Amino acid sequence: MAKYDVILLTESRFDNPVLKNDYINNVILEDELLTKALLKKGLSVARWDWARKDVDWSEGKYLLFRSTWNYHHYWDAFFTWLNATEKICEFINPIPTIRWNLDKRYLLELKEKEVNVVNTMLIEKNDKRSLQAIYEEFGVKDIVLKPLISAGGRHTYRLAEKDIESHEQLFKDIIAAEAMMLQEFQYNVPKEGELSLMFFGGVYSHAVLKRAKEGDFRVQDNWGGRVYDHQASEEEILFSQHAIRQIDPVPVYGRVDVFRDNDDRLALAEIELIEPELWFRRHHPAADLLASQILKLL
Repeated sequence: MAKYDVILLTESRFDNPVLKNDYINNVILEDELLTKALLKKGLSVARWDWARKDVDWSEGKYLLFRSTWNYHHYWDAFFTWLNATEKICEFINPIPTIRWNLDKRYLLELKEKEVNVVNTMLIEKNDKRSLQAIYEEFGVKDIVLKPLISAGGRHTYRLAEKDIESHEQLFKDIIAAEAMMLQEFQYNVPKEGELSLMFFGGVYSHAVLKRAKEGDFRVQDNWGGRVYDHQASEEEILFSQHAIRQIDPVPVYGRVDVFRDNDDRLALAEIELIEPELWFRRHHPAADLLASQILKLL
């Protein structure tokens, strides 16, 4: 018999930290808001670092990824833990969905389902071609190079023709370890930002606007990006809702990131179904919406 209805998954930086800053305080606040919402539903809740060795994961009926934002630094340990843990308890969202969402190949699957995704080329691990050859084949002057499995803007580079030669060795080193992809650079992102729309059970909740710092294109806060409240338009909601509802089963929670492409059309940047920041602190009712969705599972 499980001891907890839900275990919120975090990582070591946010697990009872002695030293705190605004970044850490925000993470803790987000989990506190969700914990309170779950408790109001009569559910028992714990919050554990996914990498802890001193706990019995079978004590959780459902595990919910929240702030496990270091897992991409520990792939082997993470997948070992995931493979073992999925045998003894359930996850919100389900593990097949999480595995699918880890690899950005899913963008091309969604493109086949009439979701607008910008021009993208996959580069498989151990590809022996030079970056120059791949760049010329792609046929786009201004590109973004990034891993297929990544987070937080890791190994994400904006490159023009003048940059290719100086990045050849870096590309060679990365492609020997993991698959990557090229995308056409989108000029509206540094000018207008990127939108994040939050969905629970496929239903829209709220949105934020993420802007890169001056001179950058990466909107993540670890690269100096800033976040603002945003009232999503009907067009933005319908586009994002269409994207997330292409996933079967429809995710219990998810964040859809969109922007205006070079043709000024809404386009999908990514769908985050693993451990998205959901900005409960900017819209407290969203924590109750997620708690209600989780209650339906129990």
